[in-house]
Amino acid sequence: MQAWAKDQKIGLSMLKFMGDPASELTRALDMELTHEGPIGKGIMNRCKRHAIYAVNGEIKAIQISEKEDDPAGDDDPSLTLAESMIEAIKNA
Repeated sequence: MQAWAKDQKIGLSMLKFMGDPASELTRALDMELTHEGPIGKGIMNRCKRHAIYAVNGEIKAIQISEKEDDPAGDDDPSLTLAESMIEAIKNA
């Protein structure tokens, strides 16, 4: 995660990249990707592509890039990108 953060140049910003190697948070948030496509390719315990806006531990907005023909949100991650999250936060 540190290498990714360095590559993305987050530096001293308020962002913090965190991993979930045992999928504990993924399961707690009910974000485990269970579609047969990724699992059929050997990708286990993958997290759905999502973005969360939380204040003091309370989730105020959540966006999930998931469609029936794109369960991982790889083809269209737009709901989880900055512009969409800013709108979700404004409406929270």
